[in-house]
Amino acid sequence: MARKKKHPNGNNGATLGFEAELFKAADKLRGNMEPSDYKHVVLGLIFLKYISDAFEAKHQALLAEDPLAAEDRDEYLAENIFWVPKEARWSHLQANAKQPAIGSLIDEAMRAIEKENESLKGVLPKDYARPALNKVMLGELIDLISSIALGEDGIRSKDVLGRVYEYFLGQFAGAEGKRGGEFYTPRCVVRVLVEMLEPYRGRVYDPCCGSGGMFVQSERFVEEHGGRIGDIAIYGQESNYTTWRLAKMNLAVRGIDADIRWNNEGSFHKDELPDLKADYILANPPFNVSDWGGERLREDVRWKFGVPPVGNANYAWLQHIFHHLAPNGTAGVVLANGSMSSNQSGEGEIRKAMLEADVVDCMVALPGQLFYSTQIPASLWFLARNKSGKHPSPSGRGAGGEGRAARDRRGHVLFIDARKMGVLVDRTRRELTDEEIKRIADTYHAWRGEPGAGDYADVPGFCKSATLEEIRKHGYVLTPGRYVGAAEQEDDGEPFAEKMARLAAQWRQQRDKAAQLDAAIEANLRELGV
Repeated sequence: MARKKKHPNGNNGATLGFEAELFKAADKLRGNMEPSDYKHVVLGLIFLKYISDAFEAKHQALLAEDPLAAEDRDEYLAENIFWVPKEARWSHLQANAKQPAIGSLIDEAMRAIEKENESLKGVLPKDYARPALNKVMLGELIDLISSIALGEDGIRSKDVLGRVYEYFLGQFAGAEGKRGGEFYTPRCVVRVLVEMLEPYRGRVYDPCCGSGGMFVQSERFVEEHGGRIGDIAIYGQESNYTTWRLAKMNLAVRGIDADIRWNNEGSFHKDELPDLKADYILANPPFNVSDWGGERLREDVRWKFGVPPVGNANYAWLQHIFHHLAPNGTAGVVLANGSMSSNQSGEGEIRKAMLEADVVDCMVALPGQLFYSTQIPASLWFLARNKSGKHPSPSGRGAGGEGRAARDRRGHVLFIDARKMGVLVDRTRRELTDEEIKRIADTYHAWRGEPGAGDYADVPGFCKSATLEEIRKHGYVLTPGRYVGAAEQEDDGEPFAEKMARLAAQWRQQRDKAAQLDAAIEANLRELGV
C-alpha cells in the first residue's frame, strides 16, 4: 500500500495551529484595503508587539535582579533586544486602542523606537494616522494581535510572534499573487535549498534577499541541528526599499543580526559587498528579467564564463553568485526552467563554459504551481567552487562542527527530477512535503559522499549521476528529465505470456466495439439520406 503523504506543514513545527484562524480574523478587518497596503499595517503592528514583549520580559527579569540594571540599555543590547521607550510599549497602545488618536499614537511609537535604535532607522511603517486608515479597524487589530503569545514566557512569546510574522508574510504574498512573489519565496523551496546546503557555520549571502526568508530558514536550521544563532554571519542586498524594510523587520522578529543593504541600483550595477566571499549563497532572483541594464555591463570581472545577454539576466545572476563564492563555497539558486536548455544570445555557450569548468554540482527540476508569482515550474542550480572533496566546507554535520569531507565529484553532475512531487494545498498552489524535501536532500548528501549520509545509487525516473561526457552528448542541456530516464514499473507478478494474451483480448474487444459503433452510425446516416 502506498505510504500516505505527510502534509507540507507536517510535524516539523511549521505552524502552531492558530495562525490560519488568526490571519482570517485579521483579513476580515481589512475591508476594501488592498493586501499590498494592509500587509504593512498588520506586519508593522506584529513587529511592534514582538519588540515590546521581548523588552518587557527582559525588563521584568532585570527589575527582579537589579532595578538599576533595568534602565541600562547595554543590558538589552547584549542580548540583541531593542530598547523600547515607555510611550512605544504595547501595553500603552493596547490601553488606548479605542481612542480616535490611536493612529497617531502608533506613528509616535514607531518614531520613538527608530530614534532609540539606529539599526531600525527608516525601517518601520509610520503612516497609521492617515485619514484613509479606519481607526476602529486599527483598534480591533490591536486587540487581535494582543492575543498572540498571551501568557507565554519571554522566549516562547518571541518564537510564537516570529512564526506568526512569517506565516502572515506568506499569506500576504499569496493574496498579492504575482507581486507577492517579488518579496516571498515559498517556504518549501527555501527548505530544499537549506537542507541541501546545510549552512551550519560560515558566511551566508543572498544578493536579492526579498523579505529574508532564506536567512530565517538558515538560522532555524542551525538551531535545530544543535548549533547556535551567531554561528553564521548573514549578508544580503535588496533593491526594493519596501521589501528591504520587510526583510529588516522579519530578521529582527527572529532575533537575527544581519548586514542587509538597501541598494536601489541593484546588485549588478552597485555591488554593495564587492569583496564578500561567502561560504553559502541562497538566492531566488527574479525570473528572466529583460531590463537589467546589461548593455551597461559588457565588461565586468564577474563574467568569467561569458558575457550574459542584454535581454535576460539569468546567467548574470549565476555568474554574480559564483563570483561571490569562497574557495570551498556552494550555492543554491532558483531559476526559470528555460535556463537549463536555452541557447539564445550566447546562453548555451555560457552554460557550456560553466560545465567545462566543472562548477555545476547538482540540478533539481521542481514541480509546477509552487510559486505565487508564476505557474511555470522552476529549477534549482547548485554551484560549487571545489568538487574535489579534499577541502571540507566550514560547517559540520552535527553539533560538534567537524568538517564535512566529501568524495571527489569532479567530472560529474547529479540530476534530480522532482516534477511529480508535491501536494495541492489549494486550487492553484502546490507544496513539497517534509518527506519529499528529505528525500531530495538525502539523495544529494549521499551522492556527495558525506559521512553518515548512506550510499548513493541512481534511481530511474528520479536521480542520475551523469558524467561530463554524457552531458556533452546532450549538447550541454541540463534538464534532469533527459538523464534520469523513466521510472521503473512495479512488477505485478503476472506471467508475460498471460499478460500479452490478456492485453490482445482487450484490444480485440475494443476493436469489435468500435466496428459495431461505426456500422450503427453508417446505418443511421443512410436512413437520414446522407
